[in-house]
Amino acid sequence: MAPHRREVSRVEGVSDAVFAFAVTLLVVSLELPKTYTDLMQAIRGFPAFAVCFALLFQVWWRHYRFFRNYDLEDAHVIVLTGLLLFVVLFYVYPLKFLWTVVFSPFVGRPIADEILTVREVSRLFEIYGLGVAAIFGILAAMYSHAYARRGGLELTALEIVDTRIEIYRNLGLAAIGLLSVAVAAITAVAAPRFVVIAGYLYFTIGFSEWGIGEYGSRLRKRVAADVTAASAEPNRADTSPA
Repeated sequence: MAPHRREVSRVEGVSDAVFAFAVTLLVVSLELPKTYTDLMQAIRGFPAFAVCFALLFQVWWRHYRFFRNYDLEDAHVIVLTGLLLFVVLFYVYPLKFLWTVVFSPFVGRPIADEILTVREVSRLFEIYGLGVAAIFGILAAMYSHAYARRGGLELTALEIVDTRIEIYRNLGLAAIGLLSVAVAAITAVAAPRFVVIAGYLYFTIGFSEWGIGEYGSRLRKRVAADVTAASAEPNRADTSPA
């Protein structure tokens, strides 16, 4: 999709500042190491930080591409952007805590003096899943709004296809988050030993992205062929004998 905007707007500037602040919150609790032991403890927190950073960057990248691809900044988009930034800031610490829990057995750094109960682990997955659903649901709503305004934005046929695919991609991730919430809540009551399945469900993101990507590729080829055929019709008419 060819970009339609060149200059960074004030909404984009505020969004970038909020995302930068969210990344800062991921490391603000880490004190400056004063000894070698402190340094090693800080390094043990790197895997959790790396995953959290990658997730935040992914959200930022999708939000950035929206503004690059659409010259659209009405009240609807501003409200949705505000909601997105609110959710991102609210979920920074739950995000960091969850991934610290996940990596703690591998880095030998316990996160708390007491062991988490099954119900507490379940709630962690529920909180995280709701955050995932909210973030990508909002992104899907933003792309849906652009799709609804496709006429005024003068999107080409291929750009319309790309917009639809972005809606599907974000809805797919939101659905995985909600599914994880449901699995965490159900297994915590019915089968506590399987509560970790709620976390493993996020590995299906790769399949979701691949499947939707393949569908989008086929759809783009079909639309491109239709556009080529449509543009060839006038040429045939012009060259036909009178």
